[in-house]
Amino acid sequence: MTTPIDPPARIPILPTLVVGLAVLAMIALGVWQLQRRTEKLQALALAEANPQRPPVAFPKLPPVDPDLLFRRSSVHCLHVADWQVEAGRAADGSTGYRHIARCATGAEGPGVMVALGVGQKPDQAPAWNGGQVEGWISQEPDHRPLLARIGGDAPPLRPMLIARTAPPGLKPVAPPRAADLPNNHLAYAVQWFFFAAVAVIIYIVALRRRRGGKTA
Repeated sequence: MTTPIDPPARIPILPTLVVGLAVLAMIALGVWQLQRRTEKLQALALAEANPQRPPVAFPKLPPVDPDLLFRRSSVHCLHVADWQVEAGRAADGSTGYRHIARCATGAEGPGVMVALGVGQKPDQAPAWNGGQVEGWISQEPDHRPLLARIGGDAPPLRPMLIARTAPPGLKPVAPPRAADLPNNHLAYAVQWFFFAAVAVIIYIVALRRRRGGKTA
């Protein structure tokens, strides 16, 4: 007596197509992050040399071009509209709270951010309400969501001036260094490739369970 052979289980077309497209998208994002890593390494090398280059005009809008990052510049703050406090490091190596002034520069426009100095108390009110400031071009603190940064959907960081001197009661902010700039593109690429591999494994396991359920 011949034992009947079960026909091979069909692979569902639509779910397979959806998973395949998702995996391809994750792989593409990983490759894109590797390309971004090469660009970032070039930008870091440029930022390392920029503090010694001649001063330039402060950029008004983001993103900050790598050619301008850490260049010497100056701004005129008409008045401080608001203060922002972040953890920071002073020029003498001590740590504390970095006081960032959100300055108005005219009746209209985006204004400008100035990292004015480092204090020991987050609620300390700096004795400063505007004027001419010299320093280095940098970027605002990065509080963008991690997934947005990994996927490339995060908005560009706004330019910020790191003041060379500080008002009474505050220490000067540490000058910018290329080593302080994050370079996580390789880690992001590995994460996307890992996500793609996990998605494939999970889908294969799901197909096997589906087939086992039908033959039981």
